[in-house]
Order: sequence, then C-alpha cells, then structure tokens
Amino acid sequence: MSEQTGTSRRTVLAAAAAAGTAGAVGLEAGPAAARAERSRAAHPTAQAPPRELRALLREIDHRRVEATVRRLAAFGTRHTLSAQDDPVRGIGAARDWILAELRRHARASGGRMSVELQSYVQEPGPRVPQPTRITNVVATLRGSAAPDRIYVVSGHYDSRASDVMDATSDAPGADDDASGVAVVLELARVMATRRLGATVVFAAVAGEEQGLYGAAHMAEQYKRRKADVQGMFTNDIVGSSTADDGTRDPRTVRLFAEGVPSSETPEEAAVRRSVGGENDSPARQLARFVRDVADNDATGMRVRVVHRRDRYLRGGDHIPFLERAYPAARFTEPAEDYAHQHQDVRVVDGKQYGDLPEFCDFPYIARVARVNAAALWSLAQAPGTPRGAKIRTAALTNDTELVWERGPGSGLAEPAGYEVVWRETTDTEWTEVIDVGDVTRHTVELSKDNVFFGVRAVGRSGLRSPVAFPTPER
Repeated sequence: MSEQTGTSRRTVLAAAAAAGTAGAVGLEAGPAAARAERSRAAHPTAQAPPRELRALLREIDHRRVEATVRRLAAFGTRHTLSAQDDPVRGIGAARDWILAELRRHARASGGRMSVELQSYVQEPGPRVPQPTRITNVVATLRGSAAPDRIYVVSGHYDSRASDVMDATSDAPGADDDASGVAVVLELARVMATRRLGATVVFAAVAGEEQGLYGAAHMAEQYKRRKADVQGMFTNDIVGSSTADDGTRDPRTVRLFAEGVPSSETPEEAAVRRSVGGENDSPARQLARFVRDVADNDATGMRVRVVHRRDRYLRGGDHIPFLERAYPAARFTEPAEDYAHQHQDVRVVDGKQYGDLPEFCDFPYIARVARVNAAALWSLAQAPGTPRGAKIRTAALTNDTELVWERGPGSGLAEPAGYEVVWRETTDTEWTEVIDVGDVTRHTVELSKDNVFFGVRAVGRSGLRSPVAFPTPER
C-alpha cells in the first residue's frame, strides 16, 4: 500500500485553494473559460466539459425528441394492461416500435450495442388483477476498458388515464413518460457511435404506473448476478418547463436524491448515526457528481438537487435500484402541471386536460437529455468510485488518516491518482479538494470531528469519479 502522510495544515489549505481554480480537462479559451472558472469557484469539484463531450452534446436534436414523443402518444394508450398484440394501439405496439428504434441505433455501434426484450409474467397484485406480461426494452452499450462497471438510464413507456385501472381510454402519456423515453432513445442514438470505458444501459421500462414492476424486475436481475451498477438515473416527467400557473423555467431540471439509504441495515444505521452521514449516501454523491459535470454552459441547464428520494409521498423507477443498494436518482421537470398528467383527455370549462404532446417543450427535453449525456459519458470515461474508503480510528488523534483500495480498469478508465475532498458539516457541497497522488493512504491534519471527508479517483484523461464517503475502520 502506498502512503502519504504528514501534510501540514498550511499546505492543505494552499493546495485546496489551488485545486479550486486549476486544471480540468478540455478547457476552452474565451468566455467559456471564464464561465468554467466561475463554476469551479462556486464548486471546487466541478469538471469542465472536454471537447469530445461538447461535440456529443451538440448532436442531441430536439426535433428527434419531438418525433419520438409524438409517435409514442399516437399509440393511443400504453397502459400496462392494454393490448400486447395489436400492431397499432396499446403497449405492445409501443414496445415493438421502441425495440425497432433501439436496434436501428445499435447498427451504428460496430457491434458494441446489443438490444433485448426483458420479459416476465407479473402475478396478480396491486393494480395488476390478472397475470400480465411486463416487458422492458433494453439496449446495452458495452464498455471497452471497464465493461463490468454499469450505468443505467431509463424512462417508462407505459401510460395511464385518470383511473389507473382504465386500460382502454386514450392515455397519450406525452410528458409522463414519453418524454423520459425520448431522452433514453436520443442518448442511445448519440452514444452508440462512441467508444466508452464503462458499460451504459438504455432502458424503456413498463409497469411503472401499476407499481414500478418493470424497474423492480430489472434491478432484481442485476442484483441476482451481483452486477456492479454504480449509478442509475430515471427520467420521469421531464417534458415541460411550464408550471400549472403558467410560469416557465426552461433552464432547470430537478434531481431527487435520497439521504438515508433505502437499503440501510440496522448495523449501517448505527454507524450513520454515530458519524453523521445522513447527507452522504451514494445517491447524494451521484447527485453532486451530476452537478459537477452537467450544470454548465455545455448543457445550458441548472441542476437543482432536491434532498428527497422523490417528490412528496411519490415514487419512481429509481426506487427499486435504491432498495437493492444501487446509487440512483430521479430527473423531473422544475414544476409539474397536474392537468397534463394522470388525466383523461377532455375539455372542462374551456380548459384542456390530458397528457398531450402540445403541452411539451421539446427543446427543454433535449436539454435534459444533454444533462443525462454529460453525466453518463463522464461516469463511463472516468475511473469508478473508489472502494473500501475508510477513516482509521484505532487511535485518538486530531489528524485524519484515510485509506482506500486502488480501483480496477484500463486505459482512460484506470485511476492515475486520487483526490481527498472535505467540507464543513453545515455545508452540502464539497468545498475543499487536494491532489494526493497515486496512493491509497493519506493523512490530513484536520479533525474528522469537525468536517466530512471523501475520496475520488482521477483518470488518465483528468476526469474524476464520484466521491466515496469513508466509513470508520476500527
């Protein structure tokens, strides 16, 4: 094990100040550089988008997004209990169209992307009165440097009317959630031509409105085979920038990230209470990473992280992944208009109800897709989140000794070094960062009683991983 110790407090603070203003990859000159500089001043862990990422983001096309939303809405209903063998109406027709689209995108991948139908029969349960086949449409873009490390992005292609059991009435589901599926398909299109370090999975899942069934099946399949899923995003209701009062916020997307992990064991809860880790779950680290790489001029978006698992008393397809201890978070538009989700298509007193394409903002959906693309590309091209991060506590001391394991990978996804980050306990974002080199141990002359610490890996390209929050090693 490599070791670096004895860093003076003055050196630590000087290095942190330097790290806050120096050295992300691909920095461009001119106004963009100034904006990136201001972003790093506000968030010292922020990463400027490299030219390759900027080129990818420019390929995302709001016209293609619009075509996808309108095509999915044209199936009439995509209710999970609707027809599966009708070629023009119902969830089966939508499933087959999504499958054909993903296969078309896969042909541009040079064999790196595979597409499958992931099906099972859901036995009767809440909102499913009879055995029902539920099918996820899944495209897997295999990584070249760290193929066993997986990141998942999803939207759900089922829809609903006012009555969640009404499988026959029109339920166009443009915002909820053709918008999320459009994000997934556009990401698959632009990323299929790229060679990524880690594996990215693009999924259109079913059964969400009936109880998150498709996502739960998918997450369970990963869990059973002990897959290394290091991040999952669901895009659900990302279609509109207009709230129910008519106000618009076209440059903000909400990202919901839980604090106390849904999968927490009693033993883990005891440690969390002892060290104060309520704001440092893997989901929160994933959300901070998204802000670092996607809240910038390249996406044109502000990522508003919300410290909740989901909206108040509500849920989405990231929850089954959280319940199986996979880091996951939910993207949703800034303020919902409830007249255009979970509503029968009708006109009442001159007001149009129903989840129709005419109420979507297609350039906004494309910008949400850019946020997702920036996060997924950066995750896949950087090293994985460090494992085994610990704070040594065998001896009482006012210094803090951190240890971690050297991560796997090859090429650009291989760690070239590590950074230690920290913040005051009252801060929500990392405020200090220092480069500690290619080591697996580092001592900081600051008390673990007073600040929160983290560790992240740095790749050979300069891209950084999400932060690992250390647990105590006795």
